[in-house]
Amino acid sequence: MADRSTEAGGIEVGTKQAGIGHNRPKEVVWERWQRKRTFVRALEGTYGELQEELYNQPRVYKATDQEWRGGPQLFDKSIVNPMKTDIAQSIETHISVIAPRGTGQRHGHMNSAIFYCLRGKGYDIHDGKRFDYEAGDIMVVENGCVHQHFNASEDEDLVLLVMKAKPLFLFMHMLFQKIAKYPPKEAVPGWEDWTPPSDI
Repeated sequence: MADRSTEAGGIEVGTKQAGIGHNRPKEVVWERWQRKRTFVRALEGTYGELQEELYNQPRVYKATDQEWRGGPQLFDKSIVNPMKTDIAQSIETHISVIAPRGTGQRHGHMNSAIFYCLRGKGYDIHDGKRFDYEAGDIMVVENGCVHQHFNASEDEDLVLLVMKAKPLFLFMHMLFQKIAKYPPKEAVPGWEDWTPPSDI
C-alpha cells in the first residue's frame, strides 16, 4: 500500500513501524502487523464541503483490485476501512481465505465481528467452544471473545467475508486486542504450493 499521511494527525502508513504498546508483536510474523495504521481519519471542513466530498466517494470497491497479504495458511485482503476510504469511518471489511486444513492466529479483541462464509466449510473455537459453519452461513464473534478460525475441509479453500465496527470501538478507546497464539509459519503439509484464489 502506498504511504499516506493525514493532515490533522500526521499519521503515516507504509514502512513506518508501530510504536511500543501492549499489542506490538514480539516477533515479525506478517509485515503488516509491524506498520503504523490509520484507524480513524479526520473529517475537516465545512459541513457542506464534507457532504459533497462524501457524496462523491466511490460506492463500489472491487475485491480483485486489492492484494492478498499474509500466509502461508491464512491470507487477508482489506476492502473497506478508514485507511482506504473516507466514506466508511465506523466499519471495516476484509476477506480471509484459509488453506485446506489450515488455521490463523488465536486472538481476541473488544469489537464483535460478523463472518459470512462465501466458500467451503470451517469451524471456530470461541473461548474453548467449537462452532461449525459452511458456505451460506453467518457466524458471529462476540465482544471480547478469544477465538481462532479453522478450515475443516481436506481439499477446499475456506473464504470468509468479515465485517466489524472495529474503527468505532477504537475511537471509543476500547483498544484492547491481543494475539494469544501466532499464526503458523509453515504451510499445511501437502499444501506447500497453495495460494489464495485469484477470482476474489
